[in-house]
Formats: sequence, structure tokens, C-alpha cells
Amino acid sequence: MGEDPDDRHSIPRPPISSSSRSREPRWGCVRIQGELRKLGIRVGSSTIRRILRRVGQGPAPRRTGPTWGEFLRAQGRGVLACDLFTVETVLLKTLYVLFFIELSTRRVHLAGATSRPDSAWVTQQARNLAITGDLEGKHILLRDRDAKFPGPFDEVFRTDGLTAVETPVRAPRANAFAERWVGSVRRECLDHILVSAGATCSASSARTPSTTIGPDLIGASTFSRPIPDRVPRRYPGRRSACGGQKP
Repeated sequence: MGEDPDDRHSIPRPPISSSSRSREPRWGCVRIQGELRKLGIRVGSSTIRRILRRVGQGPAPRRTGPTWGEFLRAQGRGVLACDLFTVETVLLKTLYVLFFIELSTRRVHLAGATSRPDSAWVTQQARNLAITGDLEGKHILLRDRDAKFPGPFDEVFRTDGLTAVETPVRAPRANAFAERWVGSVRRECLDHILVSAGATCSASSARTPSTTIGPDLIGASTFSRPIPDRVPRRYPGRRSACGGQKP
């Protein structure tokens, strides 16, 4: 007489204990499920996770050492990310702002702003950051593949013991900390103010101990001589966007 197929489903499954997990602490729920199938016991992974939580353990196989959050925080102490973003001024001029952000503390270093971010300017901003001593304890520089970051830019950080790591092509999430800070700056600051090109450029030059090219340029020896005050230009006869005559 054959076996009734309904009787197979009426047989209760033996209770599952966590004794195997105590003997093998590196087994996860998937590994335990596979070992039980070898013994002819079919049980869902959700049941195994529920049993592990009941005894105070998670479904992940690792039970010793740092957690994933602790691992990221430990690695973040030595990572410095950098990026460039653009700012449009009231005179329809585009400024490029270079900044560095520490992943562990989210501390941001504003290097400067310029309308021509050539290799000489970017490399000089890297030197300015290096002489401040803020690179101590850092060993990774995270940046994108922008052509504005030349070889001498990486060499400045390499002399201080940092390794330049380039993000993959068209992968902004690889530099998520810098991209998120740029979004915060735009939403909370730049979307609510009008930027004047002259004031921004002079302020960035005032923080540059030595820039580039000649004694007649502001920034060539900024700390050795005062920067003259700039008077905002007035345009008589022009009308504002809201209407009315400008003084």
C-alpha cells in the first residue's frame, strides 16, 4: 500500500536549536541552512535568523572583531576627499571652488576659488594645505578623474605619505562624502544668495600664502603686503531685474 502524500506534510519538523551556531560562531544563516539541507532538513533562512536573534546573535557570520560601522570609522580617519564645484556669479562668471573634506570628522578645508583652475593653481592649493599640518594621520586622498588634478597635484600628497585613489568613471557615489557636501552647500547657501565675482576672488586670494606668477598680481605675496579694499562697481543707467533705476 503506497504512502499517502498528505502524510508527509503532516509530519512535524524537529525543533531547531542554536547549538550548532555556538560550536561554529563564524557560520551565518545561509551556511546553517546549507548544512541542514545536507542532513535532509529543509528550513527557511528567516526561521534561522529568528532563532539567532532569540539567543542574542545576528545573522552575519562574523562575531569577533570590529563591526562594519567601526571598520568604516577606523578607515575614515585616514581618508581625505577632494573635489571641485562651480559657482555662478551675478556677472555671469563661473568660479571653480576647490575643497577638501575629512571623512572621519566631516571637517571641510576650503582651498580657494578661481575662474581658471589650471594645474598650477590646483597644485599650489595642495601645497597650501600641506604646510598647515592638516595632513597628519592621513594616508589616502580620494578624488575623481578630472583632468584639473595633474600629476604634480598627486605628488604633493605623495611626499606627505598619502596615496591618491581615483574613483571609477562616472561613479559620483564613490566620492559620496564630497558630493553630499556640495549638495548641502547649494541647498543651504548658494541657492539663497548672489555671489559677486570680485569679492569672492579677493577673499580666496587673501588666504593664499603664495600663488603663481608675478609681483603685480594679488596672491603672489599676499601675506607680505596688504590687499587693497575693493569698491563694488556701480553701473549708472542700468536697470535691475526687478525694475527701477539703479543709483
